Amino acid sequence: MMFHVVLTKDEGGWIVAECPALPGCFSQGKTEPEALANIKEAITAWLWAEDQKAAEAIPRDQTPLVVAV
Repeated sequence: MMFHVVLTKDEGGWIVAECPALPGCFSQGKTEPEALANIKEAITAWLWAEDQKAAEAIPRDQTPLVVAV
């Protein structure tokens, strides 16, 4: 999966990374490579959390099925 990431420098010299497609998905780093590594981790965590929310939405009286296509 590929996501567009926006990098900006804040007043303190930190590089702030934002993934606009994922609301609230931000990270930062002292260098551009560090900020990119951190936003990759933040994106992974964001997607995991959304997956957990979706799994919790499955009614308890139904058995979820996994189908390979």
